[in-house]
Amino acid sequence: MSIAVPVGDGLPSDLAAEADLPPVPAQFLKRFAVEEYHELIDKGAFADDEAFELLEGWVVHKMGKNRPHSLVTQRLRDMVAELLDGYYADAQEPITTSDSEPEPDLSVVRGCREDYTKQPLAKDAPLVAEVSERSLARDRTLKKRIYARAKIPVFWIVNLIERQIEIYTEPSGPSKRPDYKECQIVKAEGTLPVVIDGKEVGKLKVKDLLP
Repeated sequence: MSIAVPVGDGLPSDLAAEADLPPVPAQFLKRFAVEEYHELIDKGAFADDEAFELLEGWVVHKMGKNRPHSLVTQRLRDMVAELLDGYYADAQEPITTSDSEPEPDLSVVRGCREDYTKQPLAKDAPLVAEVSERSLARDRTLKKRIYARAKIPVFWIVNLIERQIEIYTEPSGPSKRPDYKECQIVKAEGTLPVVIDGKEVGKLKVKDLLP
């Protein structure tokens, strides 16, 4: 079963508190350009056992993963990969945008891995997905904003808390408040359409993805 819901009419109650937090004073922090972030990585600024992403210029700790999160991420990558021709599926690998380098739990990228000597750009990824439990608030706000600004056509949130998949489409691109115009929610008993570059390449049963 799927439910169409409006986007941008207000945050869910579980996000309101986070959205209303006062900003950290800018003089205490430094924002990094993507190139500066790459320099930090090349110079070994981060320990091998530390996991970070660049999100809107901020170097942010990635949230830890429990077994259900890892299992769903692996299932998602494997099931989507079986439907692809002329694309490949990656998991938790960087996608570069103008101001960020998120590492979505799933990215569908045009061509094959060997085509890319550098990280794929947002324009190379027609679909990305985040598997969300502890990260749900971040994925529904910060990550969604980044992907909408970069005009990634389709963004999924695999919501383990509410056992549903949220499909975001029609990104605004760069704007004052980047967002997706449309959202469809597919419940656990429903079927997820896999749309790549405007073409439906297959369907997945949501219950086969969820733990």
